[in-house]
Amino acid sequence: MDTRGILIAGVGGQGIILASDILCRAIMTAGLDVKKSEVHGMAQRGGCVTSHVRYGKKVYSPIARKNDVDVLVSFEKMETLRYLDFIKPEGTIIINTEELYPPAVNLGDAAYPEDAIESVRQMFGTVKVVDAPTLAAQAGNFRAVNTVLLGALSSCLSLPLAIWEAALRKAFSPKLLEANLKAFHLGRAV
Repeated sequence: MDTRGILIAGVGGQGIILASDILCRAIMTAGLDVKKSEVHGMAQRGGCVTSHVRYGKKVYSPIARKNDVDVLVSFEKMETLRYLDFIKPEGTIIINTEELYPPAVNLGDAAYPEDAIESVRQMFGTVKVVDAPTLAAQAGNFRAVNTVLLGALSSCLSLPLAIWEAALRKAFSPKLLEANLKAFHLGRAV
């Protein structure tokens, strides 16, 4: 198996690091080598958060080069635009419909891009748009947006469903597990 790359991007507080931890656990359980890198410097202040995950038979670096990511999972619409140059032309993009305005937009110094999803669809063939907040609420936990997006990602990877479910069982307490499993399956069905 060739090395594949996944880039998860969003804003602090969205559960990106937990999602990438669960992803890595699932990949390791499948018997593959995996490397992960995170950037979350100003995450607590609503800043950008990314996690590069690369996996395969043998992986030497966690950081993907530009034009080398197979799947971009964007937890926030505008963050999608920030990382498009990392995606392979034939790559897949999963976009959460959630909009979290940065300070410049809140202060009126900049406009939020209204056509982000259409712009991405014009550039890439495989674009999945997920209303993760609505699906998380349907699952019974509005904070399970990250798990919904993991479910959507799982449909793009060839890891068995049982491995994903085992990784989720290890990540969540019994109190949170049922809603997160439901959120994962709702995302997977998108």
